[in-house]
Amino acid sequence: MLQGRTVPWVCALLLGLMGLPASGSDFQHHRYEDMVRVLFAVHSDCPYITRIYSIGRSVEGRHLYVLEFSDNPGIHEALEPEFKYVGNMHGNEVLGRELLIKLSQFLCEEYRAGNQRITRLIHDTRIHILPSMNPDGYEVAARQGSELNGYLVGRGNSRDIDLNRNFPDLNSLMYYYEKTNGRNHHLPLPDNWEHQVEPETLAVIKWMQNYNFVLSANLHGGAVVANYPFDKSRDARIRGRTMYSATADDKIFRQLARTYSYAHSWMHLGWNCGDFFNEGITNGASWYSLSKGMQDFNYLYTNCFEITLELSCDKFPPESSLPREWLGNREALISYLEQVHHGIKGTVYDENNNPISKAEIAVAGINHDVTTGVDGDYFRLLLPGTYTVKASAPGYLSSSNTVTVGPAEAIQLHFYLKKAPKQNLKGKHQHGKKNISAHKASLKLGPR
Repeated sequence: MLQGRTVPWVCALLLGLMGLPASGSDFQHHRYEDMVRVLFAVHSDCPYITRIYSIGRSVEGRHLYVLEFSDNPGIHEALEPEFKYVGNMHGNEVLGRELLIKLSQFLCEEYRAGNQRITRLIHDTRIHILPSMNPDGYEVAARQGSELNGYLVGRGNSRDIDLNRNFPDLNSLMYYYEKTNGRNHHLPLPDNWEHQVEPETLAVIKWMQNYNFVLSANLHGGAVVANYPFDKSRDARIRGRTMYSATADDKIFRQLARTYSYAHSWMHLGWNCGDFFNEGITNGASWYSLSKGMQDFNYLYTNCFEITLELSCDKFPPESSLPREWLGNREALISYLEQVHHGIKGTVYDENNNPISKAEIAVAGINHDVTTGVDGDYFRLLLPGTYTVKASAPGYLSSSNTVTVGPAEAIQLHFYLKKAPKQNLKGKHQHGKKNISAHKASLKLGPR
């Protein structure tokens, strides 16, 4: 195990040798207009592999710009996974914002320089980078500056709402379903949810609905640790105590967190900011319970696995520290991105080779399913091992297969589903109605 963990350090050395020197003049804090100029400059330098789009606006009307990297920008290619990085969710936690701006420049520069590792990553992955989810909060924090910025000034959006406590609470519903053998993925949103969230949160949820993301990371500050779901404790009655709250994919989440931590120059050492986290990782609820957070929402509402990266003791570090922070995080940002290519992937077809969207992919022993996208393709992150995988869709007979996953690229596993006999359709339809009724009843029984 220890030998495997030395690989990122070798990659870091090779990547450093192929990269550009990180001089101090390359690094600065970017106000909103400066950030936008840099993103459009990157697009101008690499027009054939980038696209800029807005997912919405902040309370004060600032665009939430995303920079996409792909060999076919704007197009989802079948069996090519979608990945996202989100920074600056808390406006005064600014390192993630600057790292993602620098990462955007780095990807463009290295692609143009012929870096084979970066070229392959861009050709095989659709990468979405949102440097600032909370541009209004950032401007409040930036006006105070790094020297005077307090722990909370600029944390929330323009209405002083903490965006990482603003997503619909699907954990309570999930924990109820665990006791009643209910649905384990893509949980339904509450009624009128769009009127209960902030514009920035609404924009990100709509973004998730429009793209079939597979893997994500949310960049924060105030500690140095890779935090994985669940963030919310299963037992809210216990006060003053922390309880480990594992997902069905706890093993893969721990490995994802370790990937970043051990590729980071010092996160894996454990002692940072006066706290100790073994291997530089932690389960969210084991640290402290958090409700309505974004990483749990990703896992419970979409196919996306997300972790939260706390990257600096200082929420608003001085510009002089940015070169060191970039060098400490650069390899980790790339290594984590590469994890989107592990596990299994494939397409679910009908008997006429037509792709089936919204088919469910279940892995025996892991109580969390994923679904196919509009092109019928799916992506399932898994650790090396042998698994029994089942594909199912309404109106079709399910199909199962056994697959062995290795440590390298994702194994392709396709399914061909036959139409179910007509006499079975009525029973399946009625069963579906019962499930929908149960979902609605459970929503009424929830804590809200």
